[in-house]
Amino acid sequence: MEACRPTPDQNSVYLVFDGGFVVEAEVTSGDDFKAHVFSSSSELLEKLHEKWNTGKEQPYPAMYSSVFGGIVLDPAMMVIPIDDHMVHRGHGVFDTAIILDGWIFYELDVHLDRFLRSAAKAKISSPYPRSTLRSILIQLTAASKCRKGTLRYWLSAGPGDFLLSPAGCPTSAFYAVVINEDFMQCKEGVKVITTTIPVKQPLFATMKNVNYLPNVLSKMEAEEKGASASIWVDDDGYIAEGPNVNVAFITHDKELILPFFDKILRGCTALRLLELAPRLVEQGHLKSVKTANLTIEEAKCAAEMMYVGSTLPILPIIMWDDKPIGDGKVGELTMALSDLLWDDMVAGPETRRLLVPY
Repeated sequence: MEACRPTPDQNSVYLVFDGGFVVEAEVTSGDDFKAHVFSSSSELLEKLHEKWNTGKEQPYPAMYSSVFGGIVLDPAMMVIPIDDHMVHRGHGVFDTAIILDGWIFYELDVHLDRFLRSAAKAKISSPYPRSTLRSILIQLTAASKCRKGTLRYWLSAGPGDFLLSPAGCPTSAFYAVVINEDFMQCKEGVKVITTTIPVKQPLFATMKNVNYLPNVLSKMEAEEKGASASIWVDDDGYIAEGPNVNVAFITHDKELILPFFDKILRGCTALRLLELAPRLVEQGHLKSVKTANLTIEEAKCAAEMMYVGSTLPILPIIMWDDKPIGDGKVGELTMALSDLLWDDMVAGPETRRLLVPY
């Protein structure tokens, strides 16, 4: 929830409710501002519906909440309790999956396994067994009728109180939402910076938890400097990852190198890239594929550089800290790797994809 702050010469106060609904109240000073008291839930719901009844396609066609015990299709009701420990303590984990051409994708089972590993590290037990979580995600996507977008899901310590310990939470909570989102294969290169935001410690970097403030700040820092995103360097001086993606390099000797995963998130798309890339070795386009430590100096001398992530799946990087990578153009091998992943997403084996029963 973010507050929209008026400029000093405005006499307005803005309040943001769930779903991004904005209420404006004209006041002359803070002392004169009077918060509206909603007399009933129906009055509040009517107000919330004003946000969504625009005639436009809803960005969030369906949500599941274990608190509600079912699937919600009304975006005005897609809320979570404020005393949920994921909200006020950041005690939660999440993961994602891609919906493409009517398939739940990319690699739902691989993402779900990582999701539960993250939950175990965060000491959050699931309210349902893995098979039920998987079934809920499939049913949710079918109910949403979304054929292209993302599926995001969270495990939280649950609602209960505002204390630090989750001991007062009766049960953990599971939430999931379908997001209508148009994405396509990335073919244009972007600029990045080395962030000054401290890198996450390995315990937190290797679990996909909701504590993303460092990620947000590193992204904002890049945007403030006219770049797309950033690169983290670990405490030992080795390349780590991007704000919410892995990073990969191609050397002038045509070696594909990704940083070791011992201190960063094991990206599912990055792992799939390591499985597919040997095809280019067999074809003679690449010399080798490996994970290794890379110093920032070594990385900046790469012939090609790219982000690797679920919705990209490859995003070429052509400039880093205002200096070109290679010749400063999108590399042929970068796009060859992108084609491998994109083809796998669109028409890969059904062991990697799951048809949604709409």
